[in-house]
Formats: sequence, C-alpha cells, structure tokens
Amino acid sequence: MTLISEKNEHTACKSANDDHKKSSRLNGRSLEPTKRPSKAQAQEAVRTLIAWAGDDPDREGLRDTPSRVVKAYREFYKGYEEDPIEILSRTFDEVAGYDDMVMLRGIDMYSHCEHHMVPFIGKVHIAYMPCDKVVGISKLARIIDTFSRRLQTQETLTAQIANAVDTGLSSKGTAVMIEAVHQCMSLRGVHKQNVATITTRFTGVFKQDKDIKDRFMRLTKND
Repeated sequence: MTLISEKNEHTACKSANDDHKKSSRLNGRSLEPTKRPSKAQAQEAVRTLIAWAGDDPDREGLRDTPSRVVKAYREFYKGYEEDPIEILSRTFDEVAGYDDMVMLRGIDMYSHCEHHMVPFIGKVHIAYMPCDKVVGISKLARIIDTFSRRLQTQETLTAQIANAVDTGLSSKGTAVMIEAVHQCMSLRGVHKQNVATITTRFTGVFKQDKDIKDRFMRLTKND
C-alpha cells in the first residue's frame, strides 16, 4: 500500500450542503437493522445445507462445521456492525495548508458476492481532495473493510466507499477504483479464470476536471 501526493491548483471547497447528507442513503441501501436468527438457528441452517449437498452433518469431520461456519460468517460480514461515518469522524486540521490529492494505492480487499455468496478478491485504489481537514490513512483502509465485509456487488461497493469518504470528510472530491476477480465466475457458471472486473467512481473535482481524473488513473499504475 503506497501513500502518494502531488500538487495542483484546485482549492475551491464544496458547499457544506453539497451532497453531504449523513443519512441512510450513504450506503445506497437501508441502514435499518435486520433481525438476526439465533446462533442455534444459524447452525441448524448450515446442517441443512450440508445434508442438501449430499453429506452427513453428523459424521465426525462435519460435526463441528456448523459452529465454525457461523463463527466465520460473523467475521466475513462484520461490516454490518460498523458505522463508516464514525470511523471518519476523527480528522486533523493542522496540515500546513496542504490541499492536494491524498491517495492510497493497492489496498487488499475481499468481499462476498450477494448473488452466490462466494468471494471476490482484489485491490482498491482510493484518493480524495481535502478541503480543510484530512483523516488518518488507516481510516480509509477501514472504510473499505466496513463495506467489503458485507454481501455486495462490486459496483455498489465502489459507490459506497466513494460516497462515505465524500460525506464523512466533506472533501472536494473522491476517486475510487476496484479491480477484482470474482469466484462466482471462476468456480461456477462460465468457469473463466483470472478475469478482472474494474469499477470506478468519481465525485467532485475528480469528475469535473479531466486532468485530475487522468492523474489519478496514472497513479493507480505501478510503472
């Protein structure tokens, strides 16, 4: 993961009311909590799936599998329990007037496809143009984890990350690129290996200024 910055002349900040509404629309989906089944119910569901697959959930090798799967699911999908705006709430104003791009390149990411519940794995490149404050770079990585540790599509994940940074930091603009390989395409269906899906999202100056967008795209490369 590489931290990159360059200098440009864009200093105009967004209006405080310019698409920075901290509401359920941030995620593109409702934030209303879903009532969860009990742990015992979840484990019984795993037993049912094992039997449906054609095996015996009571044999020695599978006896503890339901509890292991339920424990793994809490880790895989812990993003439902995290608030992205809270993660971005601690910012720093003392940056000596720095007002150019802040970029993190090549952040590891894994998520699960909401259509087949199998992984897609790849890299995230993210940048924002600060207005009058910056955030610790580890918080940007945490935002990616928060949204990727949910059932997702790559398109939605890309938009959610950009929207959260834009909203949480009231930035002049945000850019996100995700490149990932989807196991639902590799292990089933068309069985095509190592096919990368690339998605992007640009807001603010990254969307309005072609030079800034092009600079971001150049910096995503490891040349």
